[in-house]
Amino acid sequence: MKSLRLATLLLAATCLPAIAAAQEVQPTVIDSEQLEMRSTDTQTTFVFTKKVIVTGTNLKLTCDRLEVVTTRKGDPAATIGKLGRFKSLIATGSVHIVQSDREAACGRAEVLPDDDKIILTDNPVVKDLANGATATGPRMVLYRGERRAVIEGAEGAPSRIILPGIKDLGFDKEPAKPAAPPAGQPKQP
Repeated sequence: MKSLRLATLLLAATCLPAIAAAQEVQPTVIDSEQLEMRSTDTQTTFVFTKKVIVTGTNLKLTCDRLEVVTTRKGDPAATIGKLGRFKSLIATGSVHIVQSDREAACGRAEVLPDDDKIILTDNPVVKDLANGATATGPRMVLYRGERRAVIEGAEGAPSRIILPGIKDLGFDKEPAKPAAPPAGQPKQP
């Protein structure tokens, strides 16, 4: 349990620079029933399993498994090296993400901070809670800071967006009258 808290604190220190400065920065905390940590000379990988919960600045993520990769600095022979920048985060199994007025659910979410994007696959659904819109598709790419998404459909699995209803614009309120035939032509029965 002590190693889980130490890894969480190390990971939180690594993730903080990647969090938007517009909000008060909160530590990123990852809780799980199990943690495995592996290091090489250049990177450290954390694998969290069983009831994974991530909380941080404007973020709550839950999933079954979470793999986090950070760069590693300092002495490559050190047992626990200094963590560098956050490289990637891959959440799998019942992934649920809540951020501000948006909510996403899928089977797999891949966060790529260097590319400022998140890739959602395995039946992704994204909801904009502020306006009631819902988007689905086989693969979604969400771009950080752009409020932009690309939803890639496929044959038999189209991309789809459900938007709030549009009010009746008043067209066709009265039944259309049949057009009169041009002068000199008989009326048809």
